[in-house]
Amino acid sequence: MTETWGAMLRQAVIGWGLSPQVFWSLSWREWVWLTQTEAAARLEKAGLRAMMAQFPDEAD
Repeated sequence: MTETWGAMLRQAVIGWGLSPQVFWSLSWREWVWLTQTEAAARLEKAGLRAMMAQFPDEAD
């Protein structure tokens, strides 16, 4: 088990009281919803513009 998965499993079992079975049944999207903060859930206009500048659409 990689260190990342181990840390995630410890958080779920010890921190939140989930069983390992419940942890492994979570989808990645469910895990992100559980772990992200309210502020991280929103993308403000300035953040969107910065992301668009960093990753411009490719011209075909």
